[in-house]
Amino acid sequence: MSNSAFERVSFPPMDEHNQKLISYVHPPDWINPHPADCYDLVVIGAGTAGLVVAAGAAGLDLGLKVALIEKHLMGGDCLNVGCVPSKCVIRSSRVVADIRDADPFGIKSPEHIEVDFPAVMARMRRLRAGISHVDSAPRFQNLGVDVFLGEGRFAEDGIVQVGEHTLRYKKAVIATGARALHPGITGIEEAGYLTNETVFSLVQKPQRLAVIGGGPIGSELAQAFRRLGCEVVLFHRGSHILNKEDTDAAEIVQKVFEQEGIRLVLGCDLELVETVDNGKRIYFNCNGHRDSVTVDEILVGAGRVPNVEGLNLEGVGVTYDRRRGVQVNDYLQTSNPKIYAAGDICMNWKFTHAADAAARIVIKNTLFSPFGLGRYKLSNLVMPWVTFTDPEIAHVGMYEKDAQEMGININTIKIDFSHVDRAIADGETAGFVKIIHKKGSDEILGATIVARHAGEMISEITTAIVNKIGLSKLSSVIHPYPTQAEAIKKAADAYRRTLLTPTSKKLLGLLTKFS
Repeated sequence: MSNSAFERVSFPPMDEHNQKLISYVHPPDWINPHPADCYDLVVIGAGTAGLVVAAGAAGLDLGLKVALIEKHLMGGDCLNVGCVPSKCVIRSSRVVADIRDADPFGIKSPEHIEVDFPAVMARMRRLRAGISHVDSAPRFQNLGVDVFLGEGRFAEDGIVQVGEHTLRYKKAVIATGARALHPGITGIEEAGYLTNETVFSLVQKPQRLAVIGGGPIGSELAQAFRRLGCEVVLFHRGSHILNKEDTDAAEIVQKVFEQEGIRLVLGCDLELVETVDNGKRIYFNCNGHRDSVTVDEILVGAGRVPNVEGLNLEGVGVTYDRRRGVQVNDYLQTSNPKIYAAGDICMNWKFTHAADAAARIVIKNTLFSPFGLGRYKLSNLVMPWVTFTDPEIAHVGMYEKDAQEMGININTIKIDFSHVDRAIADGETAGFVKIIHKKGSDEILGATIVARHAGEMISEITTAIVNKIGLSKLSSVIHPYPTQAEAIKKAADAYRRTLLTPTSKKLLGLLTKFS
């Protein structure tokens, strides 16, 4: 491999938008730099975790030498095949839902809503390309990072090889992420299927779509494509979609799916996929009853697999598992003390914001913790997350079942949005705020919010948990009226009312006599 030669990539469809995207995140004319004598940090993988480590270390203006290696597209899943494209498509699908549901607001909805599917996907590609410069090779070069496009692997301890280039390092960071799990269903490889890595390359709408997996990815895309006009059947091995979420929350979303015409096939085993004249036929078994459905496309959203292959981790003493990824301690340090990891390659939290937070821990622990002093711990993070269905499910901290398993006595406060004025005005009463707190205390242990914009609301509770702000203080925070976030204050007020015991009431009555 010469200095300027590396594997070119294509990203169908190669229209002006994707050409612009590639010009930023994998420039075809890129020339890899001449390596420094030794790098303070070599980062393998330019997804969220790798980008944050590289930019954070180089941006300190301390003269640190940082190298960043990426074999495919900088920006990783989030920019290219994850958060950004999915939310663009989801936004278009919400417009359809707003038009469809306009009648109760006094606006007559049309008998037929025409969805221009190619235009929806073109909008997504245009917006994705428009923000891709933030993750681009030229930008990181301007930050002082040596960007190498190509496949990086550990040659030996202290050395990473990228093509003909040898990169020596003091510390290294593995941030190679994860990829979609390939299902072991007989015939599916021959029939062909989509994953999150290919579904956003569609330019024509599949009239009939099967989605395998009722977790966050499968549920989000099943609803979006249904609203955009596809007939959708959603297969999920569990008895309920989103079964890792709060049961009450998942039940609301499942009912919405059923109302919107998504066919749910739950608790069944997928046996076989075969190609037929009019599409792809999926055979499944439910409690001994065999059935089938024929679709045009199959979208698999049933898990992730860490990208550990080709790194020669064995050669540098880094312990890993092909399903769970690189093994790290609480400081994100691997079994090789000079090598750290961050993001989907090593964490159960497979979220962009989790990778970002972990990358900041890595910067601190690799560069600014001499002799291991003052290191940050992954376990200290308070991690919120959001499933971007409509309504959204946002969560932070413990679930009720978590507290029960840990033997913690709790109380639960639940405020339905049917009791929140703004939610009533918005016609968005199907949802709630649920807060669990330690029994006998106002300490917040966890919360779940189900609302159309739950993701925008959960940060208030996350902030309270991180800063040890209890329900009593939260009750004193003035919330603008009318907002749906007022439900959080209502929950805090509900806790305050529990403090009105007969004894406290007598005391208050006594005080009024002297006031």
